[in-house]
Amino acid sequence: MAIDSQGYLSGRVTSRARIATIAAATFVAGFGVAELTGVRALGGLVLVAGGAWCARDAVRVAGWWRSGALLAIALALFVISHPLGHAIGAWPAVAVSAALVAVAALLIVIPGGGGTPPIGGIRSIRSED
Repeated sequence: MAIDSQGYLSGRVTSRARIATIAAATFVAGFGVAELTGVRALGGLVLVAGGAWCARDAVRVAGWWRSGALLAIALALFVISHPLGHAIGAWPAVAVSAALVAVAALLIVIPGGGGTPPIGGIRSIRSED
């Protein structure tokens, strides 16, 4: 939900929230498809499709740097979820990874942030006089 110009909640979902939701749902759906079908490649296809959708939308909102950072984090979480699954169980590991990728998306995908790298890209707060 977003807040409109009069301060009321609108029925519109923000791009950041949509990207975070789809990213998390992609992790859950990808694992679910792999589990239900027994074909890991189908789960991978779901992950690739969801990741491509999120990347395409994130580039429009926040630019290449931030989208690339989000994809790198998602890939790292995917890799980490496998050993984590051995420690805490498969579905809990997927839930943790999905929650973390959603938080990462909310923190990284910032509208208008396209030209600034996410690390070391501190903007000046001085006004241009």
